[in-house]
Amino acid sequence: MPKKTIKIVVEGGNVKPGPPLGPTLSQLKLNVGEVVKKINEATAQFKGMTVPVTIDVDLDTKEFEISVGIPTTSSLLLKKAGAEAPSGDPAHKKIANVSLEDIIDVAITKKPSLTAKTLKAAVKSILGTARQIGLTVDKKD
Repeated sequence: MPKKTIKIVVEGGNVKPGPPLGPTLSQLKLNVGEVVKKINEATAQFKGMTVPVTIDVDLDTKEFEISVGIPTTSSLLLKKAGAEAPSGDPAHKKIANVSLEDIIDVAITKKPSLTAKTLKAAVKSILGTARQIGLTVDKKD
């Protein structure tokens, strides 16, 4: 029972059957429309955010299983800030402000997938990402 795993990063609830996913699924002789529909259903709660998705395909039976990961740190931060996209020049152009409570909330959400051993280390990591995408925290750079 050979299996194939496909890992992709998609926009939640907005997957299209075109490249690069469509051709990959077609090569495995899967119903592209059905897979895309299931991915969109599974990622609907993360609409507008970037989400990692893993598709495990049984090559004999053509059955597939979809597992959705935690959205990217920058997507979670942008949603908390109410911003559309990261700053093109984060050193000079700040796009929004988030509270320290928002940073801690994102750190708690992402901690299982981070290499940080403590919540303090996870918060520092999230603060670094916030700075890289042009966010201020409690109105401070």
